[in-house]
Amino acid sequence: MNIHEYQAKALLRSYGAPVSDGRAVLKAEDAKNAASQLGGPLWVVKAQIHAGGRGKGKFVEPEAGEKGGVRLAKSVEEAAEQAKQMLGKTLVTHQTGPAGKQVNRIYIEDGSDITRELYLALLVDRQTSRVSFVCSTEGGMDIEEVAAHTPEKILSFSVDPATGYQAYHGRRIAFSLGLTGNQIKQCVKLMGDLYRAFIEKDMEMLEINPLIVMTDGNLKVLDAKLGFDNNALYRQPDIMELRDTTEEDPKELEASKFDLNYIALDGEIGCMVNGAGLAMATMDIIKLYGAEPANFLDVGGGATKEKVTEAFKIITSDPNVKGILVNIFGGIMRCDVIAEGVIAAVKEVGLQVPLVVRLEGTNVEKGKEIIANSGLNVIAGDNLSDAAQKIVKAVKG
Repeated sequence: MNIHEYQAKALLRSYGAPVSDGRAVLKAEDAKNAASQLGGPLWVVKAQIHAGGRGKGKFVEPEAGEKGGVRLAKSVEEAAEQAKQMLGKTLVTHQTGPAGKQVNRIYIEDGSDITRELYLALLVDRQTSRVSFVCSTEGGMDIEEVAAHTPEKILSFSVDPATGYQAYHGRRIAFSLGLTGNQIKQCVKLMGDLYRAFIEKDMEMLEINPLIVMTDGNLKVLDAKLGFDNNALYRQPDIMELRDTTEEDPKELEASKFDLNYIALDGEIGCMVNGAGLAMATMDIIKLYGAEPANFLDVGGGATKEKVTEAFKIITSDPNVKGILVNIFGGIMRCDVIAEGVIAAVKEVGLQVPLVVRLEGTNVEKGKEIIANSGLNVIAGDNLSDAAQKIVKAVKG
């Protein structure tokens, strides 16, 4: 789960991190009052969407102006006008895709005098199964670009969970970033505060880009992006309250209500699979035979008939889906349960596109019998390769 920048900064502030004073604005008529509560003489007006690259983004509507989603203002009136221009408009960045995202929130904060921009992140390193720090002197840039062209400018190391964060970790980061004097002490404290927040709030990613050195020599968190482990949200009710469902794909949101692991993609073949690994293999083989998957969907190992029905509804609600491939390997999951769910879903929502079903494993013969006797126009797949070729042929002609 992701949250907005202004929410992330409020959370980090509660852990002692230095952030600018700011106000969130949801209505255009509140923008001037929000800006007047800040000191100035420089204001920063930021569109709040769950995507990066806002500053370089472009608005779809001409009335929003030609500037991106992060703008500077030199007066309260200008800040309020910039906020009004952006609210309710669609911002397109390299992370939103061509459809963009509607801006429903604006964050107005005090400007900062910057001498250096640095990069800092904490994330879960799957290779070491530990929390890792990543830092670079090249702040303000996409870290992927830095990694591709100047990887020597990136320092990354993991923290042993037995000891947790130690002061020497912070000093290592400070020296790597070229900090001196009191900045080193600030860095040691800040890294400790961020690590504590990361662990206590079950984060999976904390990115600060940029972490700035101001003209007075102090450090400040200028931008913040936080992501949380969905599997741990049950014990983070305060974080759950920050969830903005308008930023999520409606199909993914609906899937989460039924504990379905669903991610919308841009292809034309809908997939319903049990098991994440098998789902990835199914997507790969669809691409191998010349088509694109429309989604990742793992119904899980213990899916019920009702969950399968809902999964089918979600797939068919995508207008881009031109065909559906059901690929089930029955271990814990029984093939007859899947078959009953598919039949129930087809009878409820109808079948307007080709459907290929491949079943293997527990109660496979019973599952095939249910589908064969359903009277529905369902294509049977003998194995994964056969099923993938059949659905691609049905969609592509």
